[in-house]
Amino acid sequence: MKAVRELMSTNCKTVTLQDNVHEIAVLMAENDIGFVPVVETEDHNKIIGVVTDRDLVLRGYAQKRPGSCPVQDVMSGSLITISPDQDAEAAADLMAQHQIRRLPVVDNDKLVGIITLGDLSLGSTTGRDAGIALSEISEDHHFLH
Repeated sequence: MKAVRELMSTNCKTVTLQDNVHEIAVLMAENDIGFVPVVETEDHNKIIGVVTDRDLVLRGYAQKRPGSCPVQDVMSGSLITISPDQDAEAAADLMAQHQIRRLPVVDNDKLVGIITLGDLSLGSTTGRDAGIALSEISEDHHFLH
């Protein structure tokens, strides 16, 4: 079984509480991503939340918030994370249990990467784990992030 650190992406784009909704949307568009971790400061990668493209729509634009709206108004603060030393099956289980498609990887309270459902399927966890996670996530459309 592969460890999360073998499958995760480490080149994570992040924002801080100093950023706003417009800046997050631009970052997502420029990098073709739909998930951005919110960290305490640029120097210190302590993760404090995440913003998804869905968060921008539901908590931002659908509520007629302006582009200057602060990050904390749209971010998800309840985080589910995993250690880079855990195995990929544990990541798949967490994703299925919490119905999420992306999981921040945290070591000593700092963001070190992100593992996605796609990473699991490409990383041969057992293909089965990613498939089970996806089917359980797809059953209910109330995603956290």
